[in-house]
Amino acid sequence: MGLVLTRATVAHAADVRVAVAANFTAVLERLAGDFERDTHHHVTVVSGATGTLYAQVTHGAPFDVFLAADEQTPARLEAEGLAVAGTRFTYAIGQLALSSATPGLVDGRGDVLRRGAFRHLAVANAKLAPYGAAALEVIDAMGLGDELRPKLVVGENVGQVAQLVASGSAEVGFVALSQVLTPGGVSPGSFWVVPQRLYTPIRQQAVVLSRGAANPAARALVDYLKDARVKSVIVSFGYTAGESAAPPPAPPPSP
Repeated sequence: MGLVLTRATVAHAADVRVAVAANFTAVLERLAGDFERDTHHHVTVVSGATGTLYAQVTHGAPFDVFLAADEQTPARLEAEGLAVAGTRFTYAIGQLALSSATPGLVDGRGDVLRRGAFRHLAVANAKLAPYGAAALEVIDAMGLGDELRPKLVVGENVGQVAQLVASGSAEVGFVALSQVLTPGGVSPGSFWVVPQRLYTPIRQQAVVLSRGAANPAARALVDYLKDARVKSVIVSFGYTAGESAAPPPAPPPSP
């Protein structure tokens, strides 16, 4: 990408440990190489379900930045004094997809859910993963809760759901659209992009954690994620753009 952020470029390189929601892992790994080349900082990525990562943070896990799959968890960490106030922002808005490894099984309107021509429907744990909570919202919005809940197979996060779908252990599953579009991701035979009117918007927020307050690499990374050119990459992975960096202040008027 060749992007250089003046604020991020420092004389001494630093390490930043990032806790990232499973759905965004491939995107962050794609961006990390450019970030490291442009800033000379080093990124260590640890992925998992948002709820699981939150528990790790509260128990002292050494993370500097948290990229969650919702907005509630970073806000909670901020309220609990475990994140730096004023650093929280929306880096992406996620989209939900119903995916299958079988060509033609999933149609363009999600009618496969009404037909019920499958034994297992994989979803992420709604208590830990926002994409799992969104999947249950869709099922209920379609009036299919009673029919489909007996068929549910629950993974800890959408990464596990993708594995269940790819292996055929579950004929269909709710994943992040980014997992469908990412090379080497779900590689579905068929999929349906779920209309966003069927579930609460998945506003994915990032925050600098207390451990990263004095880490220049942590601040550099969150600035990097707000850059317009970086956000174009995020959009290409199936997300809607979140917040952009604030424009520089206008120069003072000439005397």
